[in-house]
Amino acid sequence: MSSSGPRTSVPPSERSWRDRRLDRDHSLGLRLTLASAAAFLLLVPFALLAVLVVGAWSPLHGLDAAVTDALHRFAADHPVWVRAMKAWTHLASPGPLRVAALVVVVWSWRRGARRLALWVVTTMAVGGALGALLKLLVGRDRPELLDPVARAAGFSFPSGHALNATLAAGVLLLVFLPFTRGRPVARVLLWTAAVLLVGVTGLSRVALGVHWASDVLGGCLLGVAVVAATTAALRTWREQAGLPAARATVDGVSPEVADRPGPYA
Repeated sequence: MSSSGPRTSVPPSERSWRDRRLDRDHSLGLRLTLASAAAFLLLVPFALLAVLVVGAWSPLHGLDAAVTDALHRFAADHPVWVRAMKAWTHLASPGPLRVAALVVVVWSWRRGARRLALWVVTTMAVGGALGALLKLLVGRDRPELLDPVARAAGFSFPSGHALNATLAAGVLLLVFLPFTRGRPVARVLLWTAAVLLVGVTGLSRVALGVHWASDVLGGCLLGVAVVAATTAALRTWREQAGLPAARATVDGVSPEVADRPGPYA
């Protein structure tokens, strides 16, 4: 026969770091840990792809070459398609997308959503800086075609256009989702616009022969990872300030932005 005495609680200062982070009674720490782990896991596919690119893995190179050759043959026979792709790639280049993000920053700041404005700046700046640094570290050459329909300077991996399109799409989506509350059609249109911005931008870079398909995939993966990481940081900052938690992909990163202006975010 065994008996158990009363349970004694361990003071927080004497508990291990792991126990404190995974304690359900301290939900902020738990959510921060899970969000950080999720953001890290999103970086894993990008890291794997980067390793394959640096190692010049032949199956990946063969797939890249096949996609580039097919799209280049199509472009060579369809000048209207080339003009459309050039127009889009200029419209959705990093410069205009950063200007659009700056407009969102000013708009958010004027509404009193200063945390939201700082989140937009951080997301675009961190993502852009990482992309530029990784281009130098990987040093991948762009496709070399006998009769190119377009040209671009610099290294190839990851695609800066695809990266910045993903960052901008993520920012615009998560900022304006609160305005689609109770409006399912508007929500679908907003999601569709975000996906099209990323998809058509990535397609244009490969269609014009200035990037490999894996460059575009790498830019998209890195962009999603950056948005996830900065969103997790904003969520923690909001909860520390006593603001309610938000499901980013449903409510946006700052749901109250759709309410009357005020110093809330």
